[in-house]
Amino acid sequence: MDENQTEVVREFVLAGFSQTPSIETGLFVLFLLFYVSTWVGNVLIMVTVASDNYLNSSPMYFLLGNLSFLDLCYSTVTTPKLLADFLDNEKLIPYDLCIVQLFFLHFVGAAEMFLLTVMAYDRYVAVCRPLHYTTIMSRGLCCVLVAASWMGGFVHSTVQMILTIRLPFCGPNQVDNFFCDVPPVIKLACADTFVIELLMVSNSGLISTSSFVVLVSSYTTILVKIRSKEGRLKALSTCGSHLMVVTLFFGPCIFIYARPFSTFSVDKMVSVLYNVITPMLNPLIYTLRNKEVKSAMRKLWDKSGLTCKKQ
Repeated sequence: MDENQTEVVREFVLAGFSQTPSIETGLFVLFLLFYVSTWVGNVLIMVTVASDNYLNSSPMYFLLGNLSFLDLCYSTVTTPKLLADFLDNEKLIPYDLCIVQLFFLHFVGAAEMFLLTVMAYDRYVAVCRPLHYTTIMSRGLCCVLVAASWMGGFVHSTVQMILTIRLPFCGPNQVDNFFCDVPPVIKLACADTFVIELLMVSNSGLISTSSFVVLVSSYTTILVKIRSKEGRLKALSTCGSHLMVVTLFFGPCIFIYARPFSTFSVDKMVSVLYNVITPMLNPLIYTLRNKEVKSAMRKLWDKSGLTCKKQ
């Protein structure tokens, strides 16, 4: 295949969800509500953690604030384009923008996986070594672990992007999803992608599966090490929200990335779960099950109310 043929495809067409205008209008309203809720919930958590001295000094809530920021970034990579496409029948995306979306999707997504692993380690130290918790989980270590999460996401995403841009695209250009991701994009390449698929599955699939195994193992270790019934109930209360987030995020990721790049009819709905729904639910899961966050939010609300009255 000559070099000119590799440059034929300049833009892709995103399949989206439906071609019926009335259905797309309803979906636009629904996903707009999801996106607004994601912003409101995650920004509220970040502001609450930053404004409360106790939460801001706690390693757990420092990591939670970073998770909220990642959720905002992750949702913003795909949702604005999805909303625009609901109002556009063509659903076109330039090749360069497609690669950029793919890069940031895996950059932020992998960073969130690593950060959730860090949060599981934080809970392990808090429950199993409570007397040494503040010494071990110092602010300096937390900053290093957060930075390492971002760096790990960057390295992972760079590998994915390099493997993708080296492929020639000269034929079909319809991406069978509502955003650009590795599995549906490389299926459009005008070349044998078997080796590339194996490399990408071993990359994304290994990261998501191994991270999930580490997370579940850490929570299991916490429960096993605690002997008393009251202690286990406390540990379940502490780790329950984390485990819920982990399951909602890693389950769909493993389904999509830890298998050969074959297409299933449920792929789009699974993609919605970890791209749109999980970033929206994370603030609800953490606040509804956490008295300290709810208390800090009430203080913030009361403080803002007093400020308005003084003005």
